[in-house]
Amino acid sequence: MPINITMPALSPTMEEGNLAKWLVKEGDQVSAGDVIAEIETDKATMEVEAVDEGTIGKIVVPAGTEGVKVNALIAVLLEDGEDAGAIDTGGGSAPAAAPSVAAEAPVAEAAPAAAPAPAGPAPVSADGSRIFASPLARRLAQLNGLDLKALSGTGPHGRIVKRDIESALAAGTGKAAPATADAPKAAAASAPATGPSSDQVLKLFDDDSYELVPHDGMRKTIAKRLTESKQTIPHFYVSVDCELDALLALRAQLNGAAATDKDGKPAYKLSVNDMTIKALALGLRDVPDANVSWTDDNMVMHKHADVGVAVSIPGGLITPIIRRAEEKPLSVISNEMKDYGKRAKERKLKPEEYQGGTTAVSNMGMMGVKSFSAVVNPPHATILAVGAGEKRAVVKNGELAVATVMTVTLSTDHRCVDGALGAELLAAFKGYIENPMSMLV
Repeated sequence: MPINITMPALSPTMEEGNLAKWLVKEGDQVSAGDVIAEIETDKATMEVEAVDEGTIGKIVVPAGTEGVKVNALIAVLLEDGEDAGAIDTGGGSAPAAAPSVAAEAPVAEAAPAAAPAPAGPAPVSADGSRIFASPLARRLAQLNGLDLKALSGTGPHGRIVKRDIESALAAGTGKAAPATADAPKAAAASAPATGPSSDQVLKLFDDDSYELVPHDGMRKTIAKRLTESKQTIPHFYVSVDCELDALLALRAQLNGAAATDKDGKPAYKLSVNDMTIKALALGLRDVPDANVSWTDDNMVMHKHADVGVAVSIPGGLITPIIRRAEEKPLSVISNEMKDYGKRAKERKLKPEEYQGGTTAVSNMGMMGVKSFSAVVNPPHATILAVGAGEKRAVVKNGELAVATVMTVTLSTDHRCVDGALGAELLAAFKGYIENPMSMLV
């Protein structure tokens, strides 16, 4: 019987994605493991693989379709000897049963995907029937004062998509009727909780002094999660200065001793960030009470230090995770971070490579930032903000001296890591940074 291919879920919270590209067409033969499509979410571009062999009998959702719900039917696979006449799409959706394709998500986050903000109630036509439009199309129509009832959709089953909005704007058609007295109430009801509405802000500026850029999925997810973090997590901050001269000397020595291949490329090249990750992981090993996550029912005590590292990518950031970092040599941590950083910028990280973790490091020292405080990213209870190493005057043995000093600030979830415990963790971290040979034992 025909096999339904459905929209896969990249994460437990994913509700919809964009079907970016089909890599097959109707009539093509596929085998298990063949990549047949690419799907975009706020944090990832997934490759969808076939897990059965057969013939692509029907593509239900065209390439470029936005807002496809998880478990919605996107294509049908025919087994040997089956005819396309046996296909019944059942109205274009599939039950939430196990899908017959596997999604391998080569792209990446910093944080798990979140449900999209609602764009108001679904519009209806003059005869009372529902008008189908993608969430992005509804938002763009609302921002530009377009009436969806006056537009024709070119998406699947007449769905209004982004290109229909752009066409209407270019043609100057589809303008909405003047707002009624109830319009402000409706706008207020649908406004996101993370900030003021566009109307509230735009009335402060001249019409020709700005342009509107709709939020993409990544930016909305970052806004939602960090707003929730600051609203629900009681943050507490502890800062300490660490001298780096011994660490910099050891780093230079280790990099100089790295083996090279036939092309002269070293097997590794350690950075201060690599050694910071290791020091934090060892600190959590030594202070296990700080290696925790808060839940309403229990304290989650982690057995290993899985350190997320904030990586800036176009449009936001993502936190790939060095698993069991306390057990890994510095050379392994360094090479993993280089691989993660490269694939993060290409949006090719897998969900398991950036979801979870027990703590995180955010390093803005390379940008010249002296010190800052980072926002805890749940389920973590801590995050370490790392500033720049700079020459400072210090007092040693009662005399003035010059040393390379780095300021770090630990943000903690005060529900489970209080001030004294945070100070104990920072003391352990500082010990490894200022006595770096201890990280090699």
